[in-house]
Amino acid sequence: MTPRMVRYDSRAQQAQRLARTCVAQLSQTIEAKGHATLAVPGGSTPGPFLEAMSREKLDWSVVRVMLTDERLVPADHDRANAKLLRETLLQNEAAAARLIQLNPTPGLTPEEAAAEVTEHVLPVLPLDVCVLGMGADMHTASLFPGGDRLAEALAATAPTVIPMRAPGAAEPRLTLTAPVLQTATHIHILIQGQEKHDALDQALATTSALEAPIRAILAAPAGATVHYAD
Repeated sequence: MTPRMVRYDSRAQQAQRLARTCVAQLSQTIEAKGHATLAVPGGSTPGPFLEAMSREKLDWSVVRVMLTDERLVPADHDRANAKLLRETLLQNEAAAARLIQLNPTPGLTPEEAAAEVTEHVLPVLPLDVCVLGMGADMHTASLFPGGDRLAEALAATAPTVIPMRAPGAAEPRLTLTAPVLQTATHIHILIQGQEKHDALDQALATTSALEAPIRAILAAPAGATVHYAD
């Protein structure tokens, strides 16, 4: 399925309008079932979008927020996506949202950590709104080309959360798997710059999610919307 593409005049416009779109979808979900689950990416690119969301009016007390993936580091570590999330989204209006931690008890193996985190994630699925990023290598979440468990994470029978080790990733990661991401009600992919646009074109031209993991999300049954700014 070809994704819907929304182009923005600036990154600031992208952040603000995507935030409003996601909040509107969360509001509709809350009206329908009384609560909502939001998944967002880590990294520096989504920072302005997350900050914009934090200022939007919503009954954040019934919103469960989680990351799409996390490095296996303590939650307060400088490289933890959770730290960035607390500094961007979980403030202002959104301070009341409930964070579903992907940071496990210290000392667990990656496999033990995945099992522990799954117990926290399962009760708040399915995802209502899922925002993903994409790398120039066409990875999304921690579904990396060359990842040691990528094939398992892409399979229809994949567990909810899986540990991933990949070339170029300094630490093992925990990531939501493709079936979890694909079944979100609303899927948004946030990309910036020509390099990412070219990577998206490359992903659309291939049929292999092993080579281009973002392909698994682009093929989601409900479709995905790509939000692009130079």
